Amino acid sequence: MNAAQFGKVAVLMGGASAEREISLLSGNGVLQALRSKGVDAHAFDPAERELSELKTEGFKRCFIALHGRFGEDGTVQGALELLGIPYTGSGVMASSIAIDKVMTKRVWMAEGIATPRYKVLHQGNFERHEAIEIPDTLGLPLIVKPAREGSSLGVTKVMGYSGMTEAVDLAGQLDADILCEECIEGDEVTCPVIGEGANARALPVIRIVAPEGNYDYQHKYFTDDTHYLVPSGLPEGEEEAIQALVLKAYRVLGCRGWGRIDVMIDGKTRKPYLLEINTSPGMTGHSLVPMSARAAGTSYEDLCLQILSLAALDSSPRARSAP
Repeated sequence: MNAAQFGKVAVLMGGASAEREISLLSGNGVLQALRSKGVDAHAFDPAERELSELKTEGFKRCFIALHGRFGEDGTVQGALELLGIPYTGSGVMASSIAIDKVMTKRVWMAEGIATPRYKVLHQGNFERHEAIEIPDTLGLPLIVKPAREGSSLGVTKVMGYSGMTEAVDLAGQLDADILCEECIEGDEVTCPVIGEGANARALPVIRIVAPEGNYDYQHKYFTDDTHYLVPSGLPEGEEEAIQALVLKAYRVLGCRGWGRIDVMIDGKTRKPYLLEINTSPGMTGHSLVPMSARAAGTSYEDLCLQILSLAALDSSPRARSAP
């Protein structure tokens, strides 16, 4: 792959979301990797510069290392479409659906893809007793989280009725829509996908073993207490089944470029339930897509180059396949 073919590349990092700190870690990792491969790559923080400067300064494509809102939700993607600058990851519609865990669930459920049962609370439109009574429907424990945040920000595992109010208040600080979700007890796994349509392929599944099952923001990025198993060690046939399921879920949302889908496997029935999809996954030292790619024989640097090579515009005709 000839690095010169990419021209001047902007690595979008930082941004204005609650995940800014992680985005800077991801972006700097990608920046160094691309430069090590001879790419003319430059850091670009949309929180500090106008996106129009990408055009005036001659950037030919963008590697989006932004996470969360204003980077992973279709807004930056739409701006880049207008500027005519190809970018990595999913397009406008797929990004805007995927950032919203509730909309993602609705699409998956319509396609017969299993996801945990849920209820949504809308800020200002529910009474306290309605929140406290949700375990009557979903059982305990249950998960409460913002509908449109990542990196486990604002997520609470509620063990009893008395914990509902605090959990809802925490999630409500980050989003007007609060997702209350059935807690599936069992194996937590994640599976990255690279490519688009018929050419999309699933990378090795990673099994996540976090302290007391608590895979939160701290355990994701800043401790070494969480164990990642790849090969996953799942029972025979399960990994292949999850990879096939994840590919279907990725395709029905219209995703392209790359992404990562998180899955819970019920410990009793072994049925997989899809939790959410990340269309601009982390690329830090603790991140899972590079870990999975390494297990498949692809280095971090080659992974970054491969993702960059898939940069595109929604407005460009590309071969698509039915899910």
